[in-house]
Amino acid sequence: MCGIAGIVTSNINDFNLEEKVVRMRSHLQHRGPDDSGIFLSKDKQAAFAHTRLAILDVSSAGHQPMTICDGRYWITFNGEIYNFLAIRQELIYEGVQFYSKTDTEVILNLYAKLGTACLKHLRGMFSFAVWDDFEKTCFLARDPLGIKPLYYWKSDSTLVFASELRAVIASRLSEVNLNSEALYGYLISGSVPEPYTLINGIHCLGSGNWLYWHAGEISHHQYWQINFKPEPMSETEAIFRVRDALLDSIENHLVSDVPIGVFLSGGIDSTALVALARQKYSGTLNTYSIAFEESAWNEGEVAKRTAEKFETQHTENVVNSLSTKKLFEEFLAIIDQPTIDGFNTFCVAHLARENGTKVILSGLGGDELFGGYSSFQKIPQMVHIGKKVNSLYPFNTWIGYVLESYGKSSKTKRLGDFLQQTPNSQNAYRSFRGIFSHQEAYRITQHYIQNTIIPLQKYTYNANIDYLPTIEDQVSFLEINSYMRNQLLRDSDVMSMACGLEIRVPFVDNQFIEAISVIPSNLRLMFNKKLLIQAIPEIPHWVKDRRKMGFSFPFQKWIQKDWHENFKELPDFRDIQLDSWHRKFSILILEYWLHNIINY
Repeated sequence: MCGIAGIVTSNINDFNLEEKVVRMRSHLQHRGPDDSGIFLSKDKQAAFAHTRLAILDVSSAGHQPMTICDGRYWITFNGEIYNFLAIRQELIYEGVQFYSKTDTEVILNLYAKLGTACLKHLRGMFSFAVWDDFEKTCFLARDPLGIKPLYYWKSDSTLVFASELRAVIASRLSEVNLNSEALYGYLISGSVPEPYTLINGIHCLGSGNWLYWHAGEISHHQYWQINFKPEPMSETEAIFRVRDALLDSIENHLVSDVPIGVFLSGGIDSTALVALARQKYSGTLNTYSIAFEESAWNEGEVAKRTAEKFETQHTENVVNSLSTKKLFEEFLAIIDQPTIDGFNTFCVAHLARENGTKVILSGLGGDELFGGYSSFQKIPQMVHIGKKVNSLYPFNTWIGYVLESYGKSSKTKRLGDFLQQTPNSQNAYRSFRGIFSHQEAYRITQHYIQNTIIPLQKYTYNANIDYLPTIEDQVSFLEINSYMRNQLLRDSDVMSMACGLEIRVPFVDNQFIEAISVIPSNLRLMFNKKLLIQAIPEIPHWVKDRRKMGFSFPFQKWIQKDWHENFKELPDFRDIQLDSWHRKFSILILEYWLHNIINY
């Protein structure tokens, strides 16, 4: 797991390439504390930078940027390829000679052999760039689910890319102007939606996409997309399919040359990982959890009991509003783009790294794939009600307008927003997951960007999901491609890498998802994740029988007490109410990011 950056250009007289890429690398040093490197092509058309967190082949043989023996191809790579040993053996059989035991060298040789088709053979999480010094081309790629980020900026002659937005900005080639669509999207959902970033002209390469640059021109291609195609099967068949696929995914995610741990909450997903990892991992298995002094939020005792059952080396950190204040200040300083989430991940990542762990498994993705959120029940209900109200046209529009304009709570305003739209799953989802209503987000955007115009239809999830067989499948698709991808995965990457920690997510594995995507939604998305529980009978009763809590912090209480100073000088948006911690948090993070991260 690492930080990558680079600049390729067809106009070598415009700027000092090496100076800029060195500056970009300095903004990624936290991602790779073990090693760093620079590649500068002889003709000064390409410069790559790399900072390394050594996980596989921790020797100097894993130094990056890396080349193969003839010097034609150069790579800077961030991620892990779990099936690299099998691919390596096939390449050796075909006569390829290797000089390290890294997955980086495998990717490079596979690309030299297959070009863009190499992506079909890679199982893992990754973002990487390959420079062809003969053809003068650059190939960028991102893993199927978007676990590893990749940002880029392009002019007529130049392409700039990096693992984090701040590193692209550090090249000083792009102007730093806010993107109104991205800001609006953040205010609606609490995270910046792909492919936007908050800076005009800088984009996020889409998950499951590659980009090809040559002589100033770029082309895009999507090589993978999730799809649910149910096949007839019994519940027993579905149970065995889930278990076999998850065991396989976990076994692959345990490949490492350094010790591995697991984030253990009191929930089903992390417990399932510990239960199955215990069957596949013979070494000491470290588990980590955050506990709270507030009993209503505390899952610590459940996690400890689970750790004892599966004989893990367990570490718990009991936190309160005072003990987390200093960590919160550190959290603010490392945010790459504003988000209303991520602090919980930062706290547990900090705990794991303090205790010497470099690789952690996380249960992220289980809720999205097995119906663990209330959205799987609430959104179909909203669509049903919306269709009934819609039949009262034009009164539905008037009712919605009144609720959005004069409603006393944020939920009422977002409901009014929904009633003015087509009653489908995407619009219901946006309202359900929303922070501010359309009118509110629009006005706040205008506060930061003068004279902006954003029609309501501008903010979508860029997905035609009508083809999916059920509305529950549509909700699953939306949770995966919006909340999970834009917020949970992005926050996990930034927060873990700030601590020099690699987070692996066995549920967010394209081969695992392909294996279970054929299970009909009436089985896969049974209430309370029944299918996953049946597939992992090792989950103890004190976990599966308890009410779902979710891994979140008592922010509302903390903001009213010891964190009050941080939140007392928020901007006044006139009659827009900051009546929930989500709203207060989103504006605080945005203000801090604007003034302290990018000096806007």
